[in-house]
Amino acid sequence: MADIDFNVDDTVDITDVNCPVTFVKTKVALEELDEGQILRVHLNDGEPVQNVPRSVKEEGHEVLRLDDNGDGTFELYIKKVGD
Repeated sequence: MADIDFNVDDTVDITDVNCPVTFVKTKVALEELDEGQILRVHLNDGEPVQNVPRSVKEEGHEVLRLDDNGDGTFELYIKKVGD
């Protein structure tokens, strides 16, 4: 995984759930953060990596990075916008 130039405030692993619960768990984790904080989401390839970043953007949050771990999982970094 590449170096990141920001501090991660919280992490959620959603590799054990299916859509749409993947976004629900991500949204709940974001609600726990303050505006400007960073959430790292560990998610699977396929529907989660296609849908969660899009849904997060639709909610008004900022997707900072999406890193492919090379093992069928990804790390999604989200900056919470609004509170």
